[in-house]
Amino acid sequence: MAKSLVIVESPAKAKTIEKFLGKSHYTVKASVGHVRDLPKSQLGVDIENNFEPKYINIRGKGDVIKELKKEAKKAKKVYLATDPDREGEAISWHLSYILNIDEEEKCRIEFNEITKDAIKKAIKSPRNINLNLVDAQQARRVLDRLLGYQISPILWQKVRKGLSAGRVQSVTTKLICEREEEIKAFVPKEYWSIELIASNKEENNLTLKFYGKDNEKIELENEEQVKEILKTIENGNLVVTKIESRSRRKSAPKPYTTSVLQQDAANKLNFTTKKTMMVAQELYEGIDVKGEGTVGLISYIRTDSKRISEEAREKAKGYIIESIGENYYKDHAKDSKGKKEKKVQDAHEAIRPTSVDRTPDSIKDSLSKEQYKLYNLIWRRFVASQMEDSVFDVLNVECKIEDLIFKATGSKLKFDGYTKIYNFTEREDKILPSLDEGEILKIQEYNPQQHFTSPPPRYTEASLVKTLEELGIGRPSTYAPTITTILNREYVEKDGASLVPTELGIIVTKILDENFQKFMEVDFTADMESQLDQIEEGNAEWKNVVEEFYSPLAEAIRVAIEKIEKVNMDEETDEICELCGSNMVIKYGRFGKFMACKNYPECKNTKPIVSKIGVKCPKCKEGDIIMRKSKKKKVFYGCSNYPDCDFVAWNKPVEEPCEVCGSYMYEKYSKSGTKIVCSNKECKHEKIIEQD
Repeated sequence: MAKSLVIVESPAKAKTIEKFLGKSHYTVKASVGHVRDLPKSQLGVDIENNFEPKYINIRGKGDVIKELKKEAKKAKKVYLATDPDREGEAISWHLSYILNIDEEEKCRIEFNEITKDAIKKAIKSPRNINLNLVDAQQARRVLDRLLGYQISPILWQKVRKGLSAGRVQSVTTKLICEREEEIKAFVPKEYWSIELIASNKEENNLTLKFYGKDNEKIELENEEQVKEILKTIENGNLVVTKIESRSRRKSAPKPYTTSVLQQDAANKLNFTTKKTMMVAQELYEGIDVKGEGTVGLISYIRTDSKRISEEAREKAKGYIIESIGENYYKDHAKDSKGKKEKKVQDAHEAIRPTSVDRTPDSIKDSLSKEQYKLYNLIWRRFVASQMEDSVFDVLNVECKIEDLIFKATGSKLKFDGYTKIYNFTEREDKILPSLDEGEILKIQEYNPQQHFTSPPPRYTEASLVKTLEELGIGRPSTYAPTITTILNREYVEKDGASLVPTELGIIVTKILDENFQKFMEVDFTADMESQLDQIEEGNAEWKNVVEEFYSPLAEAIRVAIEKIEKVNMDEETDEICELCGSNMVIKYGRFGKFMACKNYPECKNTKPIVSKIGVKCPKCKEGDIIMRKSKKKKVFYGCSNYPDCDFVAWNKPVEEPCEVCGSYMYEKYSKSGTKIVCSNKECKHEKIIEQD
């Protein structure tokens, strides 16, 4: 009996789905991503022929395509089950072309989660390929190719080989460069604060802060203002003029969208956006859970929506009432009615567990450390989103001395609500002593403090993702690869968690901004995303959108080729070439920076750039510890005498040996501060050297 063929993108997904459908009636194969694309070796877009793309089978996919054709030929029915988004729709469209599936054939199935019920339900209701979705993907692909393949060669000629420009990556780099300019141009502004400690008639203390004068808030900008206030409060007493008691509610956060998940995983788990999406993909495609087999643990991971299905809502309701308490459940059904998200992925749900009964701790033994951390975050956020508000009793106290106002606020948790499940910060109640209006408070001490405003912080991956989303640049699926690209191109580097533009990034951004200003504007990039949405909704023709984009680009390219002068990126150093005595210069090659003789081509001496950290090798005692980078750009530390000495370490060694066992110590960073830790695992000696 002939079987039906189901085609998905990944082998992991194929394995999970085949288990649900059964091998006796279905064969499930993976395309391993795209099978057709624009050629890498040429533009691949026929500009003269209305921007017709020239698709070819991707090199290296011959065996995959051959197997898919073979299986499709003998199958009674072919189902294309790629991801439920533009990219997934385009993959299905290319597969239908390769497999000669009729355009009218209802061959496309989609599902928001990889569970048995979702897969079987999808198989029962196949649909036609959505050509609007395909056209939106084609427009995005062609636009990016036109910009990237026509601007990048200009950068190769004028700056150095290996550089690239991109519709989203270049604007993202510009944001980071602009933030650095703001930081450099920032002028600190002085301001002051005054705290008082006062006691009531029972001699209980409370701390109050200066608010203002004559019922108006005042910002203290200099010491003279502060001195005037201190004259008034010296040897004086406060009068309690107002006491306000109220209840404050704090609502639970909504379930995760892609960008918020990336931000939270960065802030709470220290995950990069790339790592978050990689681990989330594993949870989505399927994990072998003990006692269950392979099952998808979370719903589709690329979404802008905060909606959840009625079925998932009911399951959460049952879990909360039975496992946490009936008073912890809050009906959120009304919140989502009549509200429509503006972005395309609203067709999906928010990211949620496929079964709320599958608690993180119940499946912990089946998950890797990273999978458990991320699943725990997603599960808790989802359950919390269906729980009651947390409630606080808040007490506001206003006191006066003459016409000066000081205020104090106290709060006490009355009902924990959703924070019983989703609480990542330790909070302490701030209880104020019992007070009466008109009561006299005796001032015990006062503390004026000078402060200076801080410059805007550098972007982290989390804050950059938030900004990209707010500005409408890119889509959930593009945030992680965009950040990875600008780091790999060395336009940006990491300083701890912060993203800092490199000299190369600043130069490239300046060239692009001066010569392709329109395409580097945030509004232009965001408007382009809106036009792609219009194509997806069937309200715009994709080739017309491309034409509108390309006309000004072609003119800008023509002018830029003549206008841009070659940039010399060589950086002269004080180091002398041991072969000819000339100065060495820093050059950029395929694998990053290196030293070369200034007297090239007469002298062809080159050598790697060595970054010493000022610590002798703890193993051979002779070499210097130098900072190196792995092929994946990860920093590690090794001995300068390699290969004679094979000492390597991921953490930065320090000069000071362990005072307990004599082993070398290394720096370790945590949220509580920087400390040095003994490298000997049996010796757990450590010292805090800098408190955050």
